Amino acid sequence: MTDITPMGAAAPYKHGSLLQLDERTRKRNAAEARFRAYGLAAIGFGLLMLIILVATIVSRGTGAFQQTFVELDVELLEDKLDKNGNRDLEEIAKVSTFGYAPLIQAAFEAKIDNLGIETPLKKKEMAGLLSKGAAAQLRDYVLANPDNIGQTISFEFLASSRVDGYMKDRVSRDSIANDKNISAEQLDFVDQLVAAGSLNKRFNLAFITGADASDQRPEAAGMGVSMIGSFFMMLVVLALALPIGVAASIYLEEFAPKNLLTDIIEVNISNLAAVPSIVFGILGLAVFINYMHLPQSAPLVGGLVLTLMTLPTIIISTRASLKSVPPSIRDAALGVGASKMQSVFHHVLPLAAPGILTGTIIGLAQALGETAPLLLIGMIGFIASNAPDTIAEGLMSPNSAMPAQIYEWAKRADPAFYERAWGGIIILLLFLVTMNTVAVILRRRFERRW
Repeated sequence: MTDITPMGAAAPYKHGSLLQLDERTRKRNAAEARFRAYGLAAIGFGLLMLIILVATIVSRGTGAFQQTFVELDVELLEDKLDKNGNRDLEEIAKVSTFGYAPLIQAAFEAKIDNLGIETPLKKKEMAGLLSKGAAAQLRDYVLANPDNIGQTISFEFLASSRVDGYMKDRVSRDSIANDKNISAEQLDFVDQLVAAGSLNKRFNLAFITGADASDQRPEAAGMGVSMIGSFFMMLVVLALALPIGVAASIYLEEFAPKNLLTDIIEVNISNLAAVPSIVFGILGLAVFINYMHLPQSAPLVGGLVLTLMTLPTIIISTRASLKSVPPSIRDAALGVGASKMQSVFHHVLPLAAPGILTGTIIGLAQALGETAPLLLIGMIGFIASNAPDTIAEGLMSPNSAMPAQIYEWAKRADPAFYERAWGGIIILLLFLVTMNTVAVILRRRFERRW
């Protein structure tokens, strides 16, 4: 043996003092510091974008939850509404909304006389501050309460979208220079009514519980009926996707032989999970509407389309949950005499249930926010004015859904609809956050670590 280093061999690395950093250690520590800085920068950038997104949605959407109302005392003149005085609903119903407009105009005249307000506006211009649905609101009240004809009743009418925008600083005096729907004199009159306490802005429950409205009445549009449409669609998805997806997962994971056929099925399931949602919309249009002749725009059709889209997600998450159960559980069950089916349904499936529920809820949340498939089956081509009375009607009658309703509002011209689109996004996000929170709670509540 010799201590002489062979010719051409590298000299051994000589360690210095442990208290002093050599050049290689400094480079390694610098690289780790840079990596941590990159990670923190990425997290900070993501949080910044999230804060900007949430702040934008909240700032632009909270106005939809408030609405401007005008208080008027309307005299229900008998000679206008019930000339014969017999309170016959058929005769009262013959008076159209045009017959109620003079009553509202007279109520404005009485209002300015009582308050001592001076304005150059004519009766029709003063009534123009109200929503175009004010006369219909008055008529519906009279038909529901015919005995009140001849009395003076206090009403709260929705203000027009321009007046509401003025109260929310969305409309200014400069922006109405070329606006034919409102004038500077009308805004002066609005200021006088605000000072008198007859015009105020408050929480608008009808935005959450009401239905969509026509292009002429953006101030009356609400999300309620479309929320019901989404609810019925989720019922269909839950009733079909959960049992079918879980059954398919159990068979593929626990019972199916490992051969070419099952490999092809597994590959196709993975591929279907990545297919764009609009493809499922085209499939639903071709199969459920054109071939099976199911009613267009029905929540049942929307639920069937979203079921096809959600199934791959549920199958993949369920199989992952089944794989997470240790094989020793299966072996122990089989060892004490249980059959294959008993070991799966009595031991494996209960242990995998938290993951299955989590995957199902995430799949439902994904389906709840989908818009493209619903556009293709026509779930935005109408205005559903009433909530369904029965489950069958809720499944089969035309309706819309929350994401489709938001899309419909966003493409309309009136800025009030744009504000409602942001408000609808807030409601939709609350639903999605709630569903994902439930998924996290279920997982943490029932999950077992091995």
